[in-house]
Amino acid sequence: MTYVPPSRRSDRDPQFRFDERFTHNHQQQHHNHGHYIPHNGGWVRANEQPQAMNAHFDPNHFHQAFVAKSQQQVRAASNPYTREEKPEDEIFREHIPGIDFNKYESISVTITPNDIAPVDSFETMNLVGAVAENVRRCRYTKPTPVQRYSIPVVMAGRDLMACAQTGSGKTAAYLLPAVNFMIQSGVTATPSRTAVPTALVLAPTRELSIQIYEEGRKFTFRTGLRCVVVYGGADPRHQISELTRGCNLLVATPGRLWDMYSRGYVKFAYIRFLILDEADRMLDMGFEPQIRNIVQSQESDMPQTGHRLTLMYSATFPREIQQLAWEFLSRHYFLQVGRVGSTTESISQEVRWVDDGQKKQALVDLLATFGNGLVLVFVEKKRDADYLERALRANRIACTSIHGDRVQREREEALQLFKSGACTVLVATDVASRGLDIPNVCAVVQFDLPSNIEDYVHRIGRTGRAGKTGKAIAFFNDKNRNIVDDLVPLLRETHQEIPQWLGEMVMRRAPPQHSRGPYRGQRGGFGRGGFGFNSRGGFGRGAFQPQAPMPATQGFRAYPQR
Repeated sequence: MTYVPPSRRSDRDPQFRFDERFTHNHQQQHHNHGHYIPHNGGWVRANEQPQAMNAHFDPNHFHQAFVAKSQQQVRAASNPYTREEKPEDEIFREHIPGIDFNKYESISVTITPNDIAPVDSFETMNLVGAVAENVRRCRYTKPTPVQRYSIPVVMAGRDLMACAQTGSGKTAAYLLPAVNFMIQSGVTATPSRTAVPTALVLAPTRELSIQIYEEGRKFTFRTGLRCVVVYGGADPRHQISELTRGCNLLVATPGRLWDMYSRGYVKFAYIRFLILDEADRMLDMGFEPQIRNIVQSQESDMPQTGHRLTLMYSATFPREIQQLAWEFLSRHYFLQVGRVGSTTESISQEVRWVDDGQKKQALVDLLATFGNGLVLVFVEKKRDADYLERALRANRIACTSIHGDRVQREREEALQLFKSGACTVLVATDVASRGLDIPNVCAVVQFDLPSNIEDYVHRIGRTGRAGKTGKAIAFFNDKNRNIVDDLVPLLRETHQEIPQWLGEMVMRRAPPQHSRGPYRGQRGGFGRGGFGFNSRGGFGRGAFQPQAPMPATQGFRAYPQR
């Protein structure tokens, strides 16, 4: 049979004609369940078709959409994406310091064991001259609580698990001591076919890894150190070129990092700082196998626990994830700023009852009240992000969207349009809920509430960051009853107004067996891969046991002279 390219095929050719039975069944399925079908180059719900659209479902739209998607993939493969770097003289230009960090002074701080004194200023941290100068360039004047307590612990050479509110300065809390250690140890960037970083930062999303990389560039500015980022969706050849020029601080997503290691472009043997940002997400079911490959597998040359510093940071740490994290830590400290999994009072939270059929109009009316302020709208599904973006554009609202099915160029362009204010609304899935620091987001709207309280906390944390104030509005209906038992205590703790109907909903529910449901991504309840609450007899390997602080260089092999 002669091959006929898609562009030359005809619907009248029986070889390529759709089965009418398939067409009818598919049409009925889409109509019943509200699935999406192609229309005028886009996608609409089958049960929300425009009046002008033919009532009969046309399967040729599927073929056209498939061809368009294939052509997009071909163009992406033939023209790999490389992100444009900011010039050195501009990396501090967009930095916006916090305006009211004094709000954090009243937050309770607990550290276990409590045998290392916190510091009150950056001047008393004994930072080397180049790092101290970069801190001044960032216009940091006073350390936040997570920085005051965690930096002395890390500089004393101890593992750390830190839980602090969103927007409280966790990135600087682990980058500063890592860069300071490398300069004190005489580490320099040396070109080589195989990169041998001293510090490795793992992040769950591409956007967060890019953000951490930009912060790393600020703290390594004019220090002789090089910061490199590797992540999926971008041209690997460019990333390989950056690695071979020398790499001291490596920021990566797990998948692309393991690919680079397997191909011999990175070695883990000389890593002294292993840092997991958004550690609870990194250790859930989606990332746990990749983390184990990098840290524990026989193929990896990562230094063993105790011969490196392992640092974990997040705004939420469910108890079961803390148990799992102990496998990667050695005699670690646990830092808790506020309550684990809580949020800040600088974010005003509001819960509104909105039925599914009324959500779109309710969102349009709500966005009109914010004027030109930046608003981040969260949805649960990727297809809903595209659908809602088109619906808002039809109402003359400048918006864009970001989700996991977008190519990397589109994801970064969407973020840039939102940050610059060209689009005042960003519709996003949870790919944008973790760690992203977007200045001047005045409000977060949860069009679809998540199924667990951890994602709720991270989503609203995109506003009210770094001492600023923000507003979070959630659309609630019958489908969200599973989150009530955790949502109401969170609202009460941060002194938010609780609607009467929401409080009564908690009273009518039977007390749950656990304080929260199984964490998203778990296998078979609280146990995970043989590790659970009772699998290792309590707190694990010496966790929370006070010991004399270890010097930062003790137990480390000397860095090779290359």
